[in-house]
Amino acid sequence: MFIVNVEAAIYKDEKWLIVCRSEKEEHAAGTLALVGGKVDMEGNSSDILERTLIREVEEEVGVTVSNLRYVNSSSFVAESGVPVVDIVFLCSYQSGEPSAKDPDEVASIHWMATEEILSSAQIPDYLKENIRLAEYAVKTASAALD
Repeated sequence: MFIVNVEAAIYKDEKWLIVCRSEKEEHAAGTLALVGGKVDMEGNSSDILERTLIREVEEEVGVTVSNLRYVNSSSFVAESGVPVVDIVFLCSYQSGEPSAKDPDEVASIHWMATEEILSSAQIPDYLKENIRLAEYAVKTASAALD
């Protein structure tokens, strides 16, 4: 069995919403990350990834998102030894002033530009790659509208 995790690449005013995970978190405590969480078992269900992500973003940082678009998926083994499948979605920011609603999950909130993320020694490589891919999705979508 494995955990399914979803993450939101939220883009607004040419910056990404990045959180510092709480030191109390089981996985990647104290690191910079995208907002997200584990998918719960629901039995027969549709749009479970999208609904989970919308709920997690609201619960953790108080932001409403929409227009979820697939960016990337990966797998890793958590510190606990449990395998994880992680899916990242590009999300349109709708409303809400982001804040750390649950300090046991989110220690702080940051809006960071792509170049700032890619050049930061504090940002894990996997997050940099997800931001590169999300940035490409943003540019591709913008080019399609031109």
